[in-house]
Amino acid sequence: MSKVLIIGAGGVGNVVVQKCAQLPGVFSEIVLASRTIKKCQDIAASLKRPITVEQVDADDAKQVAALIRKHKPQLVVNVALPYQDLPIMDGCLEAGVDYLDTANYEPKDVAKFEYSYQWNYHDRYKNKGIMALLGSGFDPGVTNVFCAYALKHYYDEINYVDIVDCNAGDHGHPFATNFNPEINIREITQKGKYWENGQWVEIDPMSIRKDINYPEVGPKASYLLYHEELESLAKYIKGLKRIRFWMTFGEQYLTHLRVLQNVGMTRIDPVDYEGHKIVPLQFLKAVLPDPGSLGVNYKGKTSIGVIFDGVKDGKRRQMMIYNVCDHAECYKEVKAQAVSYTTGVPAMIGAKMILEGKWKGKGVFNMEQFDPDPFMADLNLYGLPWKIIEGKTIDN
Repeated sequence: MSKVLIIGAGGVGNVVVQKCAQLPGVFSEIVLASRTIKKCQDIAASLKRPITVEQVDADDAKQVAALIRKHKPQLVVNVALPYQDLPIMDGCLEAGVDYLDTANYEPKDVAKFEYSYQWNYHDRYKNKGIMALLGSGFDPGVTNVFCAYALKHYYDEINYVDIVDCNAGDHGHPFATNFNPEINIREITQKGKYWENGQWVEIDPMSIRKDINYPEVGPKASYLLYHEELESLAKYIKGLKRIRFWMTFGEQYLTHLRVLQNVGMTRIDPVDYEGHKIVPLQFLKAVLPDPGSLGVNYKGKTSIGVIFDGVKDGKRRQMMIYNVCDHAECYKEVKAQAVSYTTGVPAMIGAKMILEGKWKGKGVFNMEQFDPDPFMADLNLYGLPWKIIEGKTIDN
C-alpha cells in the first residue's frame, strides 16, 4: 500500500494516472499535480476511484518539496517537461523521496539533452538514501529493458544494437506532434548522433535515411536521430560496438517541418513582437493540436523495438524484441493515443517496480541496471505485450 505523487497532467500524465488507478493494491493513494489544476480535475473526474489534485509550479524546487512534505508520498513520478527534471529532482532530494521520470533533462535555452546533468545527482541521492530511476518510458525505458533482457537470456555479448521506432498511425491533421511539440521538434532538428567503436559520430539532422521493415506494419522510411538511451546503453551493455536509433517520419510531416524551420518558427531564442519577448517554438506549440487531443480519431499502429546482433556460446545470433500498439485500442481503454500510452504504461510499471521493492538502490539509475524479468512480465500484463523474431536484422 503506497502513495504516489504524479507531476504532469498532459497526455502521458493521464495514462500514468489511469494505469495506476487500476492497481489500488500497489497505488493505494494517488496525488496528481500540475501548473494547471483544471487538467488534474478533468483526469480525476474520468476515474472510477478518488484521487487528490494539487497545483504546483514544477520549475520551483521549493514548491515541489513543500508539496512532497504535505502529502508524504513514497515516490514522485515526473511526467512534466524535461526542462523541469532538475527542479523536481531537487525537490525530491530536499524532502527525501524516491524519483522517477520518462525523459532526461534538457536545458530550456539549448537544444541539447544528455544524462550528465542527472547522473551528477548520484552521490547526493546515495547519501540521502533515496533513488532516482531515469527514463522509464518506452524509448528510453522499455528499449533499455529489452537490451538488458536480451543480454541476460540470449547473448554473452551484444555487438550491434538498432533501436527502431515507427508510428504508422493517422490522426487526420495536416501537421501535429505526438508528444509535446517543443520537445518533439527540438529533438529532431538538432544534429543526429550514434555511438560506434568507442566514440560518438555526429551527422547533420535527418541526413541518414533507411527503409526499415517494421513488424506488423511493413517498410517505412526511417531517419537516424540521437536519442538519450544511446548514452546509457553505450555505457552499460557488454561488448557493444555500435548503437543507433531510427524513427519514422512521413513526407508530409517533413515538408511542414522544413517550412517551419525556413520561416524561423522552430527557433528557441526569444524574438521581439509588439514589445514582448516570445519564443517562436513556444508560440507554435500554442497553435498546434494538443497531443492529448489526438486520440479521438487516431487509427493505425506503433511498432517499436530493438534489433540485436551479437554472440551466444561462440555463435553469432541476430534477433528482435518489439511491441506493437494500436491507437484506437489505447483510446478505448484510457482515452489516449498510442504514443502517450507507450510512455505512460512503462512509467507506471517502473513505479510499481520501485514500490514493490523489485528494483531498489541508492543513487541515480538507468533502466538497464536492474533485473529486466519482472518489468518484462508486467509489460505483458498491463497493455504492452512483446514478441521476439529470430534472425531479424536491420536489413530484412
